[in-house]
Amino acid sequence: MTTELMTKARAGDGGAFRELTEPYRRELLVHCYRMLGSFQDAEDALQDALLSAWEGLGGFEGRASIRTWLYRIATNRCLNALRSAKRRQAKEWDVPEIEPPEPTGFSEVVWLEPYPDALLEGAIDGPLGPEARYEQTEALSLAFVTALQVLPARQRAVLILREVLGYHADEVAEMLDSTVVSVNSALKRARAGLQRRLPTGEHSAPAPNSPAEQALVAKFVRAYGAGDVDTLVALLTDDVRLSMPPIPLEYRGRDAVSRFYASIISHRRYDLVPTRANGQVAFGTYLYAPTDGIRHGTGLLVLTLTGDRISALTRFDNSVLPSFGLPRSLPGS
Repeated sequence: MTTELMTKARAGDGGAFRELTEPYRRELLVHCYRMLGSFQDAEDALQDALLSAWEGLGGFEGRASIRTWLYRIATNRCLNALRSAKRRQAKEWDVPEIEPPEPTGFSEVVWLEPYPDALLEGAIDGPLGPEARYEQTEALSLAFVTALQVLPARQRAVLILREVLGYHADEVAEMLDSTVVSVNSALKRARAGLQRRLPTGEHSAPAPNSPAEQALVAKFVRAYGAGDVDTLVALLTDDVRLSMPPIPLEYRGRDAVSRFYASIISHRRYDLVPTRANGQVAFGTYLYAPTDGIRHGTGLLVLTLTGDRISALTRFDNSVLPSFGLPRSLPGS
């Protein structure tokens, strides 16, 4: 069947090409996202990769599988995008009438977007090679994707291909037009860079939609919606981290996060609409406007859970809401 589709596609049959590549589209989008840290940029890179595959179909010799061939093209399109992209600019604080408290630091990664869980079905359960070291869900967490973005682009590609997807060193060398020695050297440096930035903790997150997760989330929603900062802060780990890309401000520790939320949610009414991002609990946040009763979307908040506490909160601006099927505003209630 694959041979027949390939023959038709090489003859210019676009439908046959789509049938050949469609089974890999979602996992390739996740791959581009890991490389680029941006859902929108990943969609663009995937379109470029599929166009390149269509145009280069005559050069496919069948030495590797179609899947591996597509990964090679997608990886190199992402590397090209990273080389040619202008440096993303940080945004200024954009909440009118509120002055944020002094941050404890500034984020190392400014440009980052969340990935909708609704698009993960069939995307992270593809076959993995024997070199894979990370669970697919772990390798999509915000902490992991953020740490990837700090690595040099080529090291990032090698680590993803080797340890997330499990390709052998010789396969990765061929994908990147490199050598096995160079790939192994890049992997060693990437491992060290990644481990320096990944959080370490004794407790793992509760299982998605488990009673433990639901209980913690319910407490958070009640506290946030009521503007109850004390109750909210009691749900956090001592070393909790709050970030808000592309605004570079960062708050670490309960005291700093408490000061931030005291300025944001006290005396304001928010509604939280649940969703999931990067395998984690997330909410569209909507601020009630007393003038017209409309609730305006202010952003997307993603929670990182560790044991029975929240260890990180990442706030994205409202431009990401449509990717999650969430409206920019909700009618008055």
